[in-house]
Amino acid sequence: MPRKILVIEDSRDIAHLLELHLPDLGCEVDVVHDGCVGLERALGTPYDLIILDLMLPGVEGLDICRRLRARPNYTPILMLTAKSSEFDRVLGLEVGADDYLTKPFSIRELLARVKALFRRLDALASQSLLAPGETIHIGDLAIDAEKRKVTLGNRQIELTAKEFDLLVQFAHHPGRVYTRSQLLDLVWGYGHVGYEHTVNSHINRLRAKIEQDPARPRYILTVWGVGYKFFEASEQQRQV
Repeated sequence: MPRKILVIEDSRDIAHLLELHLPDLGCEVDVVHDGCVGLERALGTPYDLIILDLMLPGVEGLDICRRLRARPNYTPILMLTAKSSEFDRVLGLEVGADDYLTKPFSIRELLARVKALFRRLDALASQSLLAPGETIHIGDLAIDAEKRKVTLGNRQIELTAKEFDLLVQFAHHPGRVYTRSQLLDLVWGYGHVGYEHTVNSHINRLRAKIEQDPARPRYILTVWGVGYKFFEASEQQRQV
């Protein structure tokens, strides 16, 4: 079954180039040139990948990315930007983009990035950190893998896709110490080397949501000079 890709790009020349070459990977391609139309299409139609321009008429790419990452269904996002500053690249990663390319780019590099994202998606699907239907319980915290749902006591915690993936990575390996680079590679994947501070930002937001006192965390612990680890206790139980 062919992969479906949505291209949201206001440059008709670039959009046409992608529409011409992405089928070489066996993909079906839908193209829109307006942010409002692109957001509506992305929210209403399932896609395997969204290629998203940063600067768009109607709704900007960052806002589209935020809206998509606020919902439980996860679709990889490859962001295109004419801006080359580190700030813009980091901002894209912070709001949930999986990878980025700075214009101008070669079509060969874009196809390589797309194939890498698909490989990572396949790997996650075949080697899920949690089996379908499995729930991890750690104290008052419960993580439901199938529903991508997290509860703390009787309260449901709203997490972005990357926050959920980060929490699952920790919870599935309690006590294991991760460097920021390792977490970046495991959770964000290809193309993010050098942006370890993205990990810090996500951990701070995750702590703000699941910790009673984020300044004195119980679940996600700092290992000074190394990185982070997840709470480990003998009474920790895992239920299926």
